[in-house]
Amino acid sequence: MNTAHGSGAAAATGGAAPATSVAQEILDGIGGADNVRSLTHCATRLRFELGDGGVVDKQKLEAIPKVMGAVPQAGDRYQVIIGGDVANVYNDIKALPAMKNRSAKSNDDVKSEQRAKAQGRFPWLDTFFEYLSDSFRPILGVLLGASLIIAFTAVLDAFSIVDFRADVKSPGWQFVDAMWRSVFYFLPVAVAYNAGKKLKIDPWVPAAIMLALFTPEFIGLADHPEVRVIDNAVLGTQTNMIDVFGLPLVLNDYGGNVFVPLIMAAIAALVYKGLQKIIPSAVHMVFVPFLTLLIMIPVTALLIGPFGYLLGAWIGSGLAWLNGNAPFLFAILIPMLYPFLVPLGLHWPLNALMLVNINTLGYDFIQGPMGAWNFAAFGATAAVLAISMRDRDPIMRQTSGSALAAGLLGGISEPSLYGIHLRYKKIYPRMLVGCFAGGLTIAILGTPFGGVKTNAFVFTSLPTMFVFDPMWVYMIAIAVAFFTSFFIILFTDYRTPEEKEEALERARLAREGKEQQLIDATLAPSTSDTAPAAAVAPAAGAAPAATATDAAPAATTAPAATATAAPAATDSAPAATESAATDATAAEAVTIDIAAPVAGEVVAQEAIKDPAFAAGALGQAVGVIPTDGTILAPVSGKVISVAKTGHAYGIKTDEGVEILVHIGIDTVQMDGEGFTPRVEKKQRVEVGEPLADVDFAAVDAAGFDPTVITSVVNSKKMSRIDDIAPGHVTPNDPLLRVTK
Repeated sequence: MNTAHGSGAAAATGGAAPATSVAQEILDGIGGADNVRSLTHCATRLRFELGDGGVVDKQKLEAIPKVMGAVPQAGDRYQVIIGGDVANVYNDIKALPAMKNRSAKSNDDVKSEQRAKAQGRFPWLDTFFEYLSDSFRPILGVLLGASLIIAFTAVLDAFSIVDFRADVKSPGWQFVDAMWRSVFYFLPVAVAYNAGKKLKIDPWVPAAIMLALFTPEFIGLADHPEVRVIDNAVLGTQTNMIDVFGLPLVLNDYGGNVFVPLIMAAIAALVYKGLQKIIPSAVHMVFVPFLTLLIMIPVTALLIGPFGYLLGAWIGSGLAWLNGNAPFLFAILIPMLYPFLVPLGLHWPLNALMLVNINTLGYDFIQGPMGAWNFAAFGATAAVLAISMRDRDPIMRQTSGSALAAGLLGGISEPSLYGIHLRYKKIYPRMLVGCFAGGLTIAILGTPFGGVKTNAFVFTSLPTMFVFDPMWVYMIAIAVAFFTSFFIILFTDYRTPEEKEEALERARLAREGKEQQLIDATLAPSTSDTAPAAAVAPAAGAAPAATATDAAPAATTAPAATATAAPAATDSAPAATESAATDATAAEAVTIDIAAPVAGEVVAQEAIKDPAFAAGALGQAVGVIPTDGTILAPVSGKVISVAKTGHAYGIKTDEGVEILVHIGIDTVQMDGEGFTPRVEKKQRVEVGEPLADVDFAAVDAAGFDPTVITSVVNSKKMSRIDDIAPGHVTPNDPLLRVTK
């Protein structure tokens, strides 16, 4: 990856920097350890709480090969999409020396502070979804593992290799059932543990409360002679009931139930924290858990358990009625909603309802239509992979390839969603067509069967498609969703013309083997506020490519951009050696002065208020606080890029020096307002010719820093770069002196 350039001679060495770990690169891109207030992770994402989200270098993060995307969130929160290896990357970051022995606030502390500051919103709603999400997120891995075991058994059953619906199975295959059923049967215990941890109480207390309902003693009450049978009007079934100390106790089967532990843990936290306030701290360890268990186990068994069980049954029955009476609406609504629910984390209630449906109704009808959304998303990713292979775009090929594998094999949509779909605006409307087509297929073909159902909670992927019934309806629907998205995007592309041009540039650089140029090119998507795609730097220490311009003698001069041959090497060397050395030096050592593009006060590189420029990630730079509204060309050469917002210009000199003139910091957000370009791409300009007219009053009014930054983007290719700017400059005064 790019490393920071120093100023003056320190930056002029051009040597290769030592390799940096992925963890360190991510930490650098996020603003360093001091900017991290907390760090957690889910199945695919690193979740940062930052001191200042504004210093994050999004382009630098997304240029890291292992990073699939970087997504800013509200309140200085940031997500870095990694994929399946997120736990290892998380551990690597936590193990970095800079992250050790730091007293950072916890994730929950930061969120609590943000909610306390919220005005005009609904903090309780944010809290609810965070509670729901954090109660499930840590167990996604084992849920996926159990899902794949179910898929394996479903495949064997589909091909009549083993009858998994038989009343009596062989001991071996009955043991296989135990392998996946363990996760779902004891899911309430895991949810209770995570919920307790989220609520900042001893998580084993709510886990132990739920475990009481799974003991042989509790389950054995169903066989007690005093048990009586009652009718369950909601489910149309019969339920056992028995009196305990004179109170009626409903003996439900709580295996797989999620509503009960979620409700119970919230109430247990109130009891636990209330006891902490009235019991002396010296005996907290003994009496707080003891009294919480003593209170909450009976309350859960007698009140919360039956209520939570019935609540899930009511909701499941209501949705089942909707699925049975309005199958078209239901089958289309689910896949059309999921693309908007998942990015916001609002899909968790539906995921919980799937488990409730299986636990109470014996089947679920949400996962089938949900599969249409997943496969529409995977089809879009497959189209991106096909296009990137056609265009030989290595970055998108790697990103889409890994995201597609995670989707088709694991049913995980986040790598596709965050790594690709939310980064390219043209993808979503095309993908929604696939969602609609897949949902409509289920609505039409599944209506005679009451929709597509499954009796197992699975991640919708290729291996799990055998658990759905009717299987052929589901397979047709996901195929329709997949290929609709795939062909629409394949034929219409997913990129704007500017994004496509950048991708082709990446491909060209990859073919030439210029690894560092490839990395630098990825730092400049069309919507970013950094260097244009064509302004790139070669690998540190790599020899310049032999071109006509590199070998050409310095024949032209300009008021502020001169090219002169270096003096002869030595007088004491033999004539032939002296002549050869002189010729080589004259051919290689060329100096070029980079002129000020505008009058104003000079700002040193390290003082520039843009972390990418200040760190030298975009080459050695110098800033000028402008006093004039006309921006001039700092060198003579060819215009190689013009930002569509008019705030950045790339120029390549005849000697191969690539210059970026970047007007203002974060001014890309002005969307071109106040910027009037005076040049076009591929146009020839001479030093001092106007590049753009800028209304700096509008820049100030918009609240942006007006500093005009001039950067030598391919600094690593230069043998030396000197900062020669005085404190104040006028147009054409020298800023930097480059020795090539």
